[in-house]
Amino acid sequence: MKEISGGITSVPGISAAGIACGIKASGGMDLAVIFSDEPATAAAVFTTNKVKSAPVLISRERIRSGIAQAIVANSGNANACTGERGLGDARKMAELAAKSLKIDPEFVLVASTGKIGRYMPMSKLEAGIEKAISSLSPEGGHQAATAIMTTDTFSKEVAIEIDLQGKKAHIGGMVKGAGMIEPNMATMLCFIATDVNIDRIMLQEAIKNAVDRSFNMICVDGDMSTNDTVIILANGKSGNKKIEGQSDDYNIFLEALSYVTTTLAKMIAKDGEGATKFIELIIKDAANDQEARKAAHAISRSPLVKTALFGESPNWGRIMSSLGASGVEVNPNVVDIWFDDLKIVENGIGFGFVEEDAVNILKKAEYTITVNLGIGSSSATLWTCDLSYDYVKVNVT
Repeated sequence: MKEISGGITSVPGISAAGIACGIKASGGMDLAVIFSDEPATAAAVFTTNKVKSAPVLISRERIRSGIAQAIVANSGNANACTGERGLGDARKMAELAAKSLKIDPEFVLVASTGKIGRYMPMSKLEAGIEKAISSLSPEGGHQAATAIMTTDTFSKEVAIEIDLQGKKAHIGGMVKGAGMIEPNMATMLCFIATDVNIDRIMLQEAIKNAVDRSFNMICVDGDMSTNDTVIILANGKSGNKKIEGQSDDYNIFLEALSYVTTTLAKMIAKDGEGATKFIELIIKDAANDQEARKAAHAISRSPLVKTALFGESPNWGRIMSSLGASGVEVNPNVVDIWFDDLKIVENGIGFGFVEEDAVNILKKAEYTITVNLGIGSSSATLWTCDLSYDYVKVNVT
């Protein structure tokens, strides 16, 4: 497996475009189209928020067929909490794209991100979708990735090449997300393409497993969005024998897909709104896998922990406190904690570390916090960031 350039359009048969159509007041790019030159096997994972946007409802319904050929996505407007009009607008976006692409509207999936509670400016979208489709290109992945950004400070893309059954296969993806980031996905749109030939059921299983390992293991602020969407299109152009069940080929594909989603997930955590630190949080020796994940989520969501990290304060008591309140099985008398390789807590008591050494670690832009619960053999890894003054500034409107 090796990383390659080109993002989502590194995959043969995939083209994309990103343009400005006037949704964003800034005039920035705000509309993306991704197109497979033939119908592709499709799978998706959506937000678990009970308040779901119109695009999520429409795409969730259409993905059941297991076939899609295009994705039309906008930033600057979430099309959430917009009732029947919003549903109609989401369908209209798909219809407009299908008409220009000359494909079945049911093969077009839709996604939106931005402010909640505003109706879509359909006159702008009508002209914009036509313009975007006329701009489709095998080199258009970066523009598409830029067009779905909201508070992101950089576009997030990755692509890899793998050997599968002696053939070269590719997976490319892009994601947006910086705030409203909570396990069980985030305020994120993620689009992935691959030329691997794989059965719909196995593709759905693979994307669900990959998301669980990656996007469900990041946290910026503990809030969950109405619009979270991860879509994968598999056009089969690599020519491998179709993956139809559990096999070595499936495991190779899953590991490669998980690499893509994990790389993108880490980019989201690094780009957390106002973030100054990127932290890998490792939980070791928990009672079981679920408890390990639950402990990691509790620590990463704690405002007291996150603000201490921003302040570069080695106040490990906040970690202990959030751990104890997490609901997982904890014996405080056996808990150990490290900042990178510096042990700061042993058996629930300060280890006599030199505070200056701990502060020097916390001053770094990236570091690891390890918490050993000492009661089992399960572990979990989560990626998070600090909570700064700028997070508030970004979110006051």
